Amino acid sequence: MFYMLYTVISGTNRKASNTQKIAEVYLELLKEKGIEAQLLSLVGLNTLERTPELESVEKKYLIPAGKFIFIVPEYNGSFPGVLKALMDNSDIQKAWWGKKALLTGVSTGRAGNLRGMEHLTGVLHYLKVSVYYDKLPISVVDRLLDQEGKLTDPATLTVVGKQLDEFIAF
Repeated sequence: MFYMLYTVISGTNRKASNTQKIAEVYLELLKEKGIEAQLLSLVGLNTLERTPELESVEKKYLIPAGKFIFIVPEYNGSFPGVLKALMDNSDIQKAWWGKKALLTGVSTGRAGNLRGMEHLTGVLHYLKVSVYYDKLPISVVDRLLDQEGKLTDPATLTVVGKQLDEFIAF
């Protein structure tokens, strides 16, 4: 396998979110598998305009990555606007074209953001990103985290591990 940097994107700007906790699980599992990965949190990032800060994020997290893992919460039946604004205000050709993505939806409800992952898939396809078919909906995420906010549910960890193994080969 050739060198490829992965960027895990926590797709919300909410502080201490369940999305961030799940993104950290993915980052940890990638590192255990010997994959170089970094975590992009949108907390505190102004994505509404192309600022020097956004350009810096783009240079560190988006342009060098060959693969993205999006951990995306359900916001009103879709995905957060802060994530869409990140895409809208980045250099689309350098940041997105020809790359690959894995999607995981997170919700406290029962659908695991299935609809939001489909919306995001459409946007990513428009940006010429190949989206891996196995989109994992993590439902009732608040019940799957322990008191310290760690994902300890064995079934979910198994499914996430399998999803990552397949995405690495994709």
